[in-house]
Amino acid sequence: MATTNLIRGMGTVFKECEHPEARWSGCPHECKIRYRNAAGKQTEESGFATQDKAKARLAEVYQARKNAPQSQRKAERIQKYGPMQFEPYVEDWKAGQRHLGAASLRHLDSLLEHHLYPAFRSRRMGTFDHKVVEAFIQTMERNGVGLATQSNAFDKLKAILLDAHRLGLYDENPFDGVKPPQYDPKRAVIPSPAELQAIRTAGDDTFLLVVDLMSGCGLRNGEAFAVNLANVVADDVYRVTEQVNQTTRNYSPLKHRKAGEYRDVPLTARVKQTIEWYAGKYGTIDGYLLRHPQDLRKPFPHHYVQNQWQRIKRAGLANIPEGVTLYGNRHFFASNCLTHNIPITDVAEWMGHKSIDVTFKIYRHLMPGSIGRAAQVLDLGLAA
Repeated sequence: MATTNLIRGMGTVFKECEHPEARWSGCPHECKIRYRNAAGKQTEESGFATQDKAKARLAEVYQARKNAPQSQRKAERIQKYGPMQFEPYVEDWKAGQRHLGAASLRHLDSLLEHHLYPAFRSRRMGTFDHKVVEAFIQTMERNGVGLATQSNAFDKLKAILLDAHRLGLYDENPFDGVKPPQYDPKRAVIPSPAELQAIRTAGDDTFLLVVDLMSGCGLRNGEAFAVNLANVVADDVYRVTEQVNQTTRNYSPLKHRKAGEYRDVPLTARVKQTIEWYAGKYGTIDGYLLRHPQDLRKPFPHHYVQNQWQRIKRAGLANIPEGVTLYGNRHFFASNCLTHNIPITDVAEWMGHKSIDVTFKIYRHLMPGSIGRAAQVLDLGLAA
């Protein structure tokens, strides 16, 4: 079968015979055309006496598709994507989420596998509406799914269906009127200054360094593991530039930030002293204070400090209150800031929260003052 291609997207002219294109003018066989219709489906037409007539028909179809009004293009998208099942649509959508890091992709895959695909795997995309979304939330509630997971699954479903909504699959937003799962983080359990002092000295020197970075600068675990002497940019400022990713076990950008972005945090005299003491005692590699204990070419592993934390708790080497986790040392930083009247906006920035709402939900109870005290302060101004 001989074929001839036109410009990209227009289609193909062909004959179902063995004659080469150079001899088509004298060939008695009819020309046929093949192209993608407005819905993206491959279509064939036959009965063209000459190649010119076949090309003219392709040009006509191509121009009509190119000049189709918005409403027609919307109808074409509905025809293409509406019957598509949820799983293949999501796999296409996921391919476009290039901004997600390895850990975020792993989390997304877990939500899809355990919650979204079991509920919607074969459902046609055009059949979603607010009732379907509401039923999904109710099913998670009946199954005892935790509120944090409910919230995460809801957010991912929302991102997927709003993508379909932008394509025109739904006349109305399928989330209008739907009340999302009300995830309210538990209040952080925070060690007292005396308890923190006992915790920081209960492990080895590495444990002390990590606890000081978390409690004194508000660093996350992985950020503390990537501590670098070059990031001490002033006597009272530490620049957080990267973290050791728990999934990839390599250095990676900060959470909620792109490669090259950073945040500056307060560097207390005690933490600065700990950094310098540790660097002086153990040295550094490319400025990094912490590396893999068995292979200095690799970043510091997450489990090393976590295992120490568990051993300290089991052995009772420090008075660790019930509910305090290793992450509680980072909570101490927030508590120390807020109880000393540092604005919560600054605390949110230093802790690297995506939104101040997160900081507020977790630490609202630590903020000094009350309505009664506010009334007294305002009254002073009015009486002046």
